[in-house]
Amino acid sequence: MKLVIAIVQDQDQNILSNAFLEANIRATKLSSTGGFLRSGNTTFLLGVEDHLVDEVLDIIKSCSESREQYISSPIHLDVSLDISASYPIRVEVGGATVFVLPIDSFHQF
Repeated sequence: MKLVIAIVQDQDQNILSNAFLEANIRATKLSSTGGFLRSGNTTFLLGVEDHLVDEVLDIIKSCSESREQYISSPIHLDVSLDISASYPIRVEVGGATVFVLPIDSFHQF
């Protein structure tokens, strides 16, 4: 048994949630916030059998697209930078961060 923790952008959460339902995979969905852009994320928690881990990872990969986004000013300003200088910065967002952990026991009540 494995615990799969998948963190995706809010834009991808509905597609991923529907894909889990179609594959008959149960997931718990939690709202979360990213630390880098401080934007909305969704964290999925899934308890899955070992033989289903690859299928779950494939679903996550196919539903979590990476995209470019522009932010209007740097997140962390260096003291040597002029604070009045505001310029757009291109960053890559999206995709998924996934952790797969072993589980000693799993119960559903």
